[in-house]
Amino acid sequence: MDTLFSGQKTASLGEFDVAEGRMDEEPSALKLGPEAEALRLEGPDALEEGAPACEGPAFPAEPIDSSRALALSDVIAPRAKPGEALIRLAYRMGVPGHTLAAPFRRPSAKRLLATVASPTTGNRASGIALRAGHFQVHGVKQPIGTLDFTAGTRFAPGLERTLHSFSWLADLAECGPVGDCASVAERITRGWLDAHEARVKPSAKSLAWDVETSGLRLMAWLTHAPLLLGGELRSRLLDAIEDTAGWLDRKALRSGAGLGQVAGWAAVTAAGLLLPDGRPRRLYGEAGLIKALGELVAEDGGGLGRCPQAQMDAIGVLTDLIACYDAVDRDPPEAILVMRELLVPPLLALRHGDGALGNWQGQGAISADQVSALIAASGVRTRPLNEPKHWGYQRIRAAQTTVQFDAGPPPRARHTRCGCASTLAFELSDGASRLVVNCGGAALAGGLVPAHIGQGLRATAAHSTLVLDDANSTAVLLHGKLGRGAETVEVERRGIGRGSGSQRREGTRIEASHDGYAARFGLIHERILTIANDGNEIVGEDILVPASRKGKRGKVGFAIRFHLGKGVETHLSDDGLGASLLTPEGKLWQLRLRSEAPGGEEIRLTRDDSIWVDGEGYPHATEQLVIEGLASRGGGQFSWLLKKMG
Repeated sequence: MDTLFSGQKTASLGEFDVAEGRMDEEPSALKLGPEAEALRLEGPDALEEGAPACEGPAFPAEPIDSSRALALSDVIAPRAKPGEALIRLAYRMGVPGHTLAAPFRRPSAKRLLATVASPTTGNRASGIALRAGHFQVHGVKQPIGTLDFTAGTRFAPGLERTLHSFSWLADLAECGPVGDCASVAERITRGWLDAHEARVKPSAKSLAWDVETSGLRLMAWLTHAPLLLGGELRSRLLDAIEDTAGWLDRKALRSGAGLGQVAGWAAVTAAGLLLPDGRPRRLYGEAGLIKALGELVAEDGGGLGRCPQAQMDAIGVLTDLIACYDAVDRDPPEAILVMRELLVPPLLALRHGDGALGNWQGQGAISADQVSALIAASGVRTRPLNEPKHWGYQRIRAAQTTVQFDAGPPPRARHTRCGCASTLAFELSDGASRLVVNCGGAALAGGLVPAHIGQGLRATAAHSTLVLDDANSTAVLLHGKLGRGAETVEVERRGIGRGSGSQRREGTRIEASHDGYAARFGLIHERILTIANDGNEIVGEDILVPASRKGKRGKVGFAIRFHLGKGVETHLSDDGLGASLLTPEGKLWQLRLRSEAPGGEEIRLTRDDSIWVDGEGYPHATEQLVIEGLASRGGGQFSWLLKKMG
């Protein structure tokens, strides 16, 4: 069987050979300007004519720093009018906003200066469920009448966040006219205010008064005010808006880096735009927001938490904030517009052929409709970030085949949301068919995904990669945190080819390695993926290299896991060295592996049960194929091939 070849060596894989060459032409650099040609694609990568390309040159092998934040001031110099810095300082020191804005007048009456037309949309099905009398979050229904809003009451994690962040207001607004939905919104809001009066000193342990949740709640109140301010709650809610904004004035400055800080500062800025005498608060919020945005993402626009849902939330928050600027007919700072444009390409890199996202960092496969609606609301027209640096998710699109490869280190502790030990895992789709996936869903545990398996869904074994002795490549800790493990990740991507003329075959080769097993087993895991340009062939090599010159003695068990997509049927070959994979759409692939590990050790291919979680939080029973055996502490190489047969 004729295949692309990798390295200076050739690995005999029974029916196929692997070797290496290099493309005659280097990938072109990013073209900036109107003369750039738009690459014509189909499916989720399709874009209107004239959109800029988002490609770049291949990266040499080098360590990736997952904590390198973007300094927006290096890109866009902030423009401050005379006196604005002094106003910000005075407001930060506690001088009331009305004193700075209008020192010789009495404070203005509490009101909103404008109605915001938010372009972001909610979940219509969830909104209909609310009108029917119950919350529906991650597949779990909770009747409104049974909710106990008392501080300290715990709900399923997804429901708790939805309830306290008031993200359900967007769902309600999506399912009908304001007049038809206002009574439901007022009923829930009244119950919440009774239990969480904004003037009461909040508990530090309450999710309701977490900076992120409070920021999202204030943004929801401001952008969906018509649902709440048309009835008897008007005066009470305006008090709550002012008190929450004042609380965030103090707390956002001291909150940790990440989405929470961005949500807090965005809400402060929005309140400064929409409340009377708000100019000092707006100036104060803008300065804090720009700094927080720089600490949220790396230079390629990918969030340092490497979480798809957090990336979407950040885009949504900025889109709503920009709508607040539009409502008062004011131009937003250029840094906010630029940051929103930077956030979109990394998110698009995680789209499969069906338009939905891959299962990364504990998330489910967020639906294509959700992603498309958010991108449409943002108004950003761009291409996926195929070759990231700090975002870490390498993307290869070859014909109808899409490969996503986690070639970045795990997020640092202060950025982690639901951290997973997924280094060097990959996902594969053929058109709308998902072939190889990760389990996902750890962040949704507590709903239909049982809470007791949430920790296991964050483990290395829940991802399509190599596992040594059932150990995690990075320690998985409680509360979504990660410990020691993969610290250094190196990656190199380049085009390769062989032959000439009509016989020439080309592809993309990615080599990556991590040191997550170096301390315990003395081994470095290297993974090489070679994807043919026609998308019909993926050659994989998992290599274990001694971390030091003096390798350890003995052997260690290994397993290379391929978690399969929903509905994929498998049949093992008679020789135990291969399997056929049939997707629900009738596409047939074959997995073949090498018959022996280096040193004569036998390896085998087995089939086992698995689980896959979709974007709505529903777990689906699936299967996984596992290449397993014993590896020498002195190193080893295990090669496999995925080939499309029809």
